[in-house]
Amino acid sequence: MALNGILPLWKEKGMTSHDCVFKLRKILQTKKVGHTGTLDPEVDGVLPICIGNTTKVAEYITDQGKTYEAEVAIGYSTETEDATGETVDTDISEKVITREQVVEVLLQLTGNIKQIPPMYSAVKVNGKKLYEYARQGIPVERPERTVRIDSIELLDDDSKWSGECIKFNIRIHCGKGTYIRTLAVQIGEALGYPAHMSKLTRTESGKFSKKDCVTLAEVAELAQNGDIGDILKPLSYGLSAFPFMEIESEQIFAVKNGQVLARHAILDKTGFVVLTHQGQPVALYKNHPEKADKMKPEKMFGFPTVDEV
Repeated sequence: MALNGILPLWKEKGMTSHDCVFKLRKILQTKKVGHTGTLDPEVDGVLPICIGNTTKVAEYITDQGKTYEAEVAIGYSTETEDATGETVDTDISEKVITREQVVEVLLQLTGNIKQIPPMYSAVKVNGKKLYEYARQGIPVERPERTVRIDSIELLDDDSKWSGECIKFNIRIHCGKGTYIRTLAVQIGEALGYPAHMSKLTRTESGKFSKKDCVTLAEVAELAQNGDIGDILKPLSYGLSAFPFMEIESEQIFAVKNGQVLARHAILDKTGFVVLTHQGQPVALYKNHPEKADKMKPEKMFGFPTVDEV
């Protein structure tokens, strides 16, 4: 039987997201494996992996909110905006930063904010990734974009920090496309100093959190024992950000064939609706771009077989 489901993986440091996919293909003996958002090699944390038919919903998991815990280092900046890059700017002065100053800056950077992606990132400009320009030493204008920061929480209890290099930890709840290393630089700029992100862990991705996750070694053990199904989440889990609606019997033919349907009012709030048959997702529908009273399929998942019901 084909393996299908969402695997909540804890990505360990030292591996790329693609490394994880490559290893999982070998462990699970299946080619249809995809991750839900890149984590840099030095970053550990929650990385939901879609297997089999759940690869169709990977983009929707990627679009859901994330939670990170980061260490901000005040005193010098780097070309990569994290601890792996060469130093760009240094301020070795003796600094004193109060808790009130940090909290005020974190509040300023909460909400919809502007960011310029790091040069060492996978953002594309004219069909080429920024890090490719950076490695070749080619200057290029980076596109400013708006990202959503839902909250930033200061995790340390200190009333103030002092020294040439100051470090403190924060927890960030944010939307898709946020660069935490860029946020660290912005925090430093608001405090008046060069800064970078010295550590980062992703603790949540959508509905998945650290407590849900397993490591690659644990996945290998589960697969060897035939228990891998115990940790896989179903297709519906990856669509949980959207409302579900059971289709009527007279709609089955139309949905099976990907036909346009009468628009449901629920799309006013969500933009998407998951159509189900016998409780199982069969299609994701959205507003029709040309017909205001209609909705059309965005993704088709197929109808459950007798064995799956």
